[in-house]
Amino acid sequence: MVKDTKFYDTLGVSPTATDAQLKTAYKKGALKFHPDKNADNPEAAEKFKELSHAYEILSDSQKRSIYDQYGEEGLEGGGAGGGMGAEDLFAQFFGGGGGGFGGMFGGGMRDQGPKKARTIHHVHKVNLEDIYRGKVSKLALQKSVICPGCDGRGGKDGAVKSCTGCNGTGMKTMMRQMGPMIQRFQTVCPDCSGEGEIIREKDRCKRCTGKKTVVERKVLHVHVDKGVKNGHKIEFRGEGDQMPGVMPGDVVFEIEQKPHPRFQRKEDDLFYQAEIDLLTALGGGTLNIEHLDDRWLTVNIAPGEVITPGAIKVIKGQGMPSYRHHDFGNLYIQFDVKFPEKDQLQNLNLLEQVLPPRMEQTKPPTDAMVEDFELEEIDGSEYSQARAHGAAGGMDEDDEDVPPGAERVQCASQ
Repeated sequence: MVKDTKFYDTLGVSPTATDAQLKTAYKKGALKFHPDKNADNPEAAEKFKELSHAYEILSDSQKRSIYDQYGEEGLEGGGAGGGMGAEDLFAQFFGGGGGGFGGMFGGGMRDQGPKKARTIHHVHKVNLEDIYRGKVSKLALQKSVICPGCDGRGGKDGAVKSCTGCNGTGMKTMMRQMGPMIQRFQTVCPDCSGEGEIIREKDRCKRCTGKKTVVERKVLHVHVDKGVKNGHKIEFRGEGDQMPGVMPGDVVFEIEQKPHPRFQRKEDDLFYQAEIDLLTALGGGTLNIEHLDDRWLTVNIAPGEVITPGAIKVIKGQGMPSYRHHDFGNLYIQFDVKFPEKDQLQNLNLLEQVLPPRMEQTKPPTDAMVEDFELEEIDGSEYSQARAHGAAGGMDEDDEDVPPGAERVQCASQ
């Protein structure tokens, strides 16, 4: 049973389609959606790429087998990453010169220099420790290579013949009488089914079944340098797919930095959230931080320095290494002060001796009626409601610079 039918649906065929049916569907769609024929329709260009990619996978028996069993996920190891570009695949079917074809589309195929197989793209996920220290990753991928059994010919030596019906272009120019006018148009060569070559079944290469390429496993050593940024690309030129008559493609690995449980990174700086108790915040103490290279940093807080909740301090030169430089960013520490529970407090009267005097409160007039109240705890729903009312009726965290009664300006998306 086929796991995913996306590529079949793109070509408009069933999962049981034969190779000939796949070719016919591709050629029909490629002629319809080619960018030269739809210069003002970007959607057609995207459809053209999708058709070419789907046919590239399904026309390769090994890739098609992997796709049928595991879907696109099974091709992520490299089986679907390479191959020819959409224009190159089209040129292989319809000829790359642009003579007769150019007359049909008005302008023909653009000269793009030497043809090259498609680049294989991979995302390489790396943790922050490896980016801090640098590492070499061994990554395996699958790619198409020229079949060693037939040297990319597709059959026995001398058995591959250029189609005489289309002179090897895969297309035939036909004429149709329309009243007093004669219309010239191109159609897929029926003699070679658009291949441009004719190989008898018995002469096809047993190793690649006439496909000219086979899939092999390749291990690449990817050097992750110290301090590389998220999105950094590492290229391996010529290590991508191989196809007869075109230059080998490239392999590109894009670095994706994994989230870290302790640190956040911004450029070359690191940010660390530290929780300390009230005693340490007021009376000093030490804070131990495990760094990214197995070192432990002991941070000394001087007595009386007073760390307020949300305070940010810096340790210079203890951030990330700069990529291909010799300096380091900074380590910023934001403090969260944990206050004690009420049942943990003892000898509160002694606080009068070590803390500044109490803030002076506004006193009621001497002739005012005064009632005494005690504070009570509230449950979760009451707390949420109180926060909502506070945000609606007073200043929230984003209103620190807005004076009471000032008009707020709200931005509306256009």
